[in-house]
Amino acid sequence: MKTETVQKNRKTLRGTVVSDKMDKTVVVLVERFVKHPKYGKYFKKSKKYKAHDAANACKEGDVVTISECRPLSKDKHFEVVTE
Repeated sequence: MKTETVQKNRKTLRGTVVSDKMDKTVVVLVERFVKHPKYGKYFKKSKKYKAHDAANACKEGDVVTISECRPLSKDKHFEVVTE
């Protein structure tokens, strides 16, 4: 019987670290530029994600890329990929 490993498409986002006060966790602010469906005006939408930083290497103000992973806690389901 053959077993195949299937890699899932994981969401990757780019944002700025706004908090690094937790142990092995950073809060990353991700901004999107979206168009209003009716009026056509472009505006910024932002959301904060908690991401796993195993090495505690990220500091406030760093621009990082985060990738989706398995849930690590109640609200932490991203990990820091690059700085």
